[in-house]
Amino acid sequence: MTEVTSDAAETRLRRSPLHERHTALGAKFAPFGGWQMPLEYAGGGVLKEHTAVREGVGVFDVSHLGKIRVTGPGAADFVNACLTNDLGRITPGQAQYTLCCDDATGGVVDDIIAYLHADDHVFLVPNAANTAEVARRLRAAAPEGVTVTDEHEAYAVLAVQGPRSAELLDALGLPTGHDYMSFSTAGLDGVELTVCRTGYTGELGYELVVASEHAVAVWDAIFAAADDVRACGLAARDTLRTEMGYPLHGQDLSPEITPVQGRSGWAVGWDKAAFWGRDALRAEKAAGPARTLRGLTAVDRAIPRPGMAVYAGDRQVGTVTSGTFSPTLKHGVALALVDTDPKLPDGDELEVDIRGRRARMRLTRPPFVKPSVR
Repeated sequence: MTEVTSDAAETRLRRSPLHERHTALGAKFAPFGGWQMPLEYAGGGVLKEHTAVREGVGVFDVSHLGKIRVTGPGAADFVNACLTNDLGRITPGQAQYTLCCDDATGGVVDDIIAYLHADDHVFLVPNAANTAEVARRLRAAAPEGVTVTDEHEAYAVLAVQGPRSAELLDALGLPTGHDYMSFSTAGLDGVELTVCRTGYTGELGYELVVASEHAVAVWDAIFAAADDVRACGLAARDTLRTEMGYPLHGQDLSPEITPVQGRSGWAVGWDKAAFWGRDALRAEKAAGPARTLRGLTAVDRAIPRPGMAVYAGDRQVGTVTSGTFSPTLKHGVALALVDTDPKLPDGDELEVDIRGRRARMRLTRPPFVKPSVR
């Protein structure tokens, strides 16, 4: 993540409706998918913010995430024929992780959470940088009567995450009893919002979707409800998701990295009659991928970073796609694309080239930290 330093560059970035609240908290900002978002906060920092989510409760502004609404007769069937996962597996009021793949190559254009409201209404949350492209592809394929609307800036999203997240929302009178990957509508001091049992941290948590003009009121209510809730930046969100082995689009999944390679085949409805990339992905699955996403844990005192080469002896066998210091485990962890030939079992030791020095890493199946989402 590289900070934007020039005034001209900063003016080109979108800002969250909560930007002034972040500034008042001493946030350090960085660009994320065309948005200027808080990286970490004064008096906090990555370690404290990460720990707050693992042990208590933290709040992230993730309003940079995209929002696309698909409506009209047969909207759910249309989305199901485009995206990989099978919407038929869930019912209205539930959410599903899915992928938008390129039809020719099977590469991942984006990973998305789909919220099924009704047969004629699906709300999609893609990544910030890819929202316009996902909307474009859906519009180009939409049948008559189905409308695809890019509502990227119309809504804010606040992620309340951690083992005490339900306690915090209970204090606000918001619903907390619904199942993981489901959602319900509610009101907070006259403001309508959607409470989703979703998140990207591996902890019990909720994401609140609210109209942008009401975001400040909801933010203020959250921080007024408890003394020990901590504002958390996107740097801590990255360390939390890496400990879980959750992929980040643009690094662990991309137009060059398919779901088969990225071990995201569980999010593909393989028996569906149609979805973008179906033929390419079924062929790759049958043949076996040339590389797969693997987990690495540091044996030596070293922190792997994206782009670093992975070696088995003198042979380069892969490249780190995500890597960080794990605040929970107190050592480095990483995801890496590793060749499937030769076959390397979990537990084998490899080496990562860290600025010219080889550091030992053990192949480990993620998650690196036991998830507590339920």
